[in-house]
Amino acid sequence: MSLTEELRTTTAHAVGRVEEVPPGEGRAFVAGGVQVAVFRLRDGSLHATQAACPHAGGPLADGQTDVDVLVCPLHLYAYRWTDGASTSGAAPIRVYPVHEVDGEIVVEMQDHPFPDAWQAQAEGA
Repeated sequence: MSLTEELRTTTAHAVGRVEEVPPGEGRAFVAGGVQVAVFRLRDGSLHATQAACPHAGGPLADGQTDVDVLVCPLHLYAYRWTDGASTSGAAPIRVYPVHEVDGEIVVEMQDHPFPDAWQAQAEGA
């Protein structure tokens, strides 16, 4: 484990109320200064991903969902909820831990201990 990985912490961000995301849909929020897409599946489970598709910047919050994948609304690339990997050959997306606390949607974001330039130097880039 690198020094940078050891120093990272996770911060929980309340982004909105669960009822703001209808079952079977997604909504865009900001967590820790980062745009995220939060989804509430029809079974009530919550999922959170980066807000934009890496392929063409499509709004992932507008994508179609099922129990296993999120489908980008622009070019129909599919991404697994479990790890963000594409099932259709595209670059992966970032997924975030998310849960409900007293009706609030809480997204966990990993903090970086250094500004980007310092982090690259710390990792030997």
